[in-house]
Amino acid sequence: MSAKLNDDALHHAAERTLNHYGKSAEGFRAGTWDHDVTQNYEALLSELHDEPPHSVLDLGCGPGRDLAYFKSQGVEAIGLDGSKEFVDMAHGETGCEVWRQNFLALDLPPQRFDGVFANASLFHVPSQEVPRVLSALFATLKPGGVLFCSNPRGENQEGFNQERYGCYHDLETWRDFVITAGFVEIRHYFRPPGLPRDQQPWLATVWRKPH
Repeated sequence: MSAKLNDDALHHAAERTLNHYGKSAEGFRAGTWDHDVTQNYEALLSELHDEPPHSVLDLGCGPGRDLAYFKSQGVEAIGLDGSKEFVDMAHGETGCEVWRQNFLALDLPPQRFDGVFANASLFHVPSQEVPRVLSALFATLKPGGVLFCSNPRGENQEGFNQERYGCYHDLETWRDFVITAGFVEIRHYFRPPGLPRDQQPWLATVWRKPH
């Protein structure tokens, strides 16, 4: 685990990462819009047990690909991203409400959502801040609500990868973080499906807030 970051270093990690996404927003959209993450959508939606319509927070919604899918399924989808460029793109693409918030300063309504979809987003949170972010997500979920996370995995290394700050947790470390926040594990899997483990760089986990 890396040394603890002071406030200035935390601010720098967030701003440098968000600036990267802002400058590369159009290219990011073009390069990711057609990615097939149906497996991840189903992992979340299949666990929403209350009567529809369901409400889902897309945490780190980027250009709006996943918001568009959830909306097409009759879900009340709200996006959240720290990049102004992505917020504008996602709202323009989907018509969904999109909140501009930095993950390190989340301000979320209590017990608002049936699900939180965090696809390739939470790995940008410095490890020392993960407990606070997960606590905010726990609080914004309704009892029985579901948290889906998919992150690039590793051996708990942390730091800048070019212009983006990232943490690459293994399953055991990530599990400890989320269980400590109060969630109960539903299941986990590795992506892409159907490949040997050493060719599956993504760890997907599904969690429930107890009733």
